[in-house]
Amino acid sequence: MFFGYRDFTAGADAMLEEMGLGRAHHRVLHFVGRHPGITVGDLLGILAITKQSLGRVLTPLIEQGLIHQAPGRHDRRQRLLTLTESGLALERRLFERQRDTVMGAYREAGPQAVDGFRRVMRGLMGPQARAALDRARRDGPGR
Repeated sequence: MFFGYRDFTAGADAMLEEMGLGRAHHRVLHFVGRHPGITVGDLLGILAITKQSLGRVLTPLIEQGLIHQAPGRHDRRQRLLTLTESGLALERRLFERQRDTVMGAYREAGPQAVDGFRRVMRGLMGPQARAALDRARRDGPGR
């Protein structure tokens, strides 16, 4: 798992490093990109990190113009997060690079191995992560 993860993240890490960003920033870009308008509270739940940790990651993303933050429509105390055009472009480049790596591995392994891999990954997840994945599948993309 170590070598697969290392090599899977290497290309994205290099792209992010050029911008002074890292994997934590990538995770935020990923989830904000898949859930436009996500609240800070919901993002904290997905990432399972503290508000302080998220603040250290979110601040540079906002300052670099990659994420836009707006007050909630019904509760002005909420902060809703969306990717800017620059954020969308960066997240797309990061995703496409990793998608190509995964698709190559899937083609090489074959459909039965892919199904087994998905079951193993789900088995590695804790109950909270499984529930979040189930909600995301039920609600569809961008929800």
